[in-house]
Amino acid sequence: MAEQDMLERLAMRVQALEDAEAIRRLKARYAELVDSRYAKAAPKPAGEIAPIAAEIAALFTEGAVWDGGALGLCSGRDAIRERMAAPTLHFSRHYFVNPDIRVAGDHARGRWELLAPCTSRENQPMWMAGVEDDEYERVGGVWLHARMQLGVHFFAPHERGWAKR
Repeated sequence: MAEQDMLERLAMRVQALEDAEAIRRLKARYAELVDSRYAKAAPKPAGEIAPIAAEIAALFTEGAVWDGGALGLCSGRDAIRERMAAPTLHFSRHYFVNPDIRVAGDHARGRWELLAPCTSRENQPMWMAGVEDDEYERVGGVWLHARMQLGVHFFAPHERGWAKR
């Protein structure tokens, strides 16, 4: 193998690793912002949430789809901003783990396991676990969410847990 070919292959491998790392950072920022909409026991006031919702929406492409299943479905950056400005819970903490990220040029897919302790609107502590299937696009050199789809494994009261009784 010629030295030039080796260097080109190495450059492609490094780029793929850098792209996957950028997507990990994107997902971490999404979780951080979504959870920052809450104070200790309730959503922050609307005036504090609005700029956070705008930051969340900026992590998505203009035509992105956010599909939270029972938590809602919206298309487009403006609709995502509006949805994020109106929290459906009183508290949440997103833990995205076990990422499987596949990059193909300026497009990528990712699958993340999700564990989210949260508090319902009725002030009920809950456990939510599921999987998030994402699509990403590189726009202007920056990775953004193009589609985010949540599949819930369980959403159960904290005291009972997820086992059927």
